[in-house]
Amino acid sequence: MNRILVADDHPLFRAALRQAAAAAVPDAEVGDVADLDSLLGALAAAPDTDLVLLDLRMPGSRGLSGLAALRGQFPGVAVLVVSAHDEPSVVRRVLAHGAAGFLPKSADPSAIAEAVRSVLEEGHWLPTGWAEAVAALPADAGDAQLAAKLSRLTEQQFRVLSMLAEGLLNKQIADRLGVQERTVKAHVTAIFEKLEVRNRTQAGVLLRSLDLGSNEP
Repeated sequence: MNRILVADDHPLFRAALRQAAAAAVPDAEVGDVADLDSLLGALAAAPDTDLVLLDLRMPGSRGLSGLAALRGQFPGVAVLVVSAHDEPSVVRRVLAHGAAGFLPKSADPSAIAEAVRSVLEEGHWLPTGWAEAVAALPADAGDAQLAAKLSRLTEQQFRVLSMLAEGLLNKQIADRLGVQERTVKAHVTAIFEKLEVRNRTQAGVLLRSLDLGSNEP
């Protein structure tokens, strides 16, 4: 039996995605969550999940950061990104960070069902004609390289990195996570090594490069 998880913070759209996924794969177990922490927790509890339908923007996630966290911590779970931010350049970045496909939020239920079935059966899906549009863009290896670096981080290290990008100090991060400050320092050292950066500023810049702009839907 397939296990599918819908991750979107808009209740009505989340319900529509869940209904379409259930219709596409009638014997599937379909669940839903409304934020990144709940998504990661659900996957930790059920790592055999086959597919996540992921909104790019919800609590705990902005731009490609949620996708990067998900792919780094659960590389065996296929991800179908669902977003209104559907420019070819964004779709290319989504694919570079390991998504199996991209679905615009304007898609009707039949397209959603087709996308779900295609990813589960073939491992990939894009709307008709989109692959050509994405392939026509100039080559850019930056996102693939960044995705490889971020995949080296543990779940806790990714949380620490997110707080570094917010400008928090080690003591503030320790208070938020409920750990010793020396533990945070150890995480920070490991983050610098894995991301191949020298300081907090460079680490924050790398994470913020996953943003898609202030008007990101």
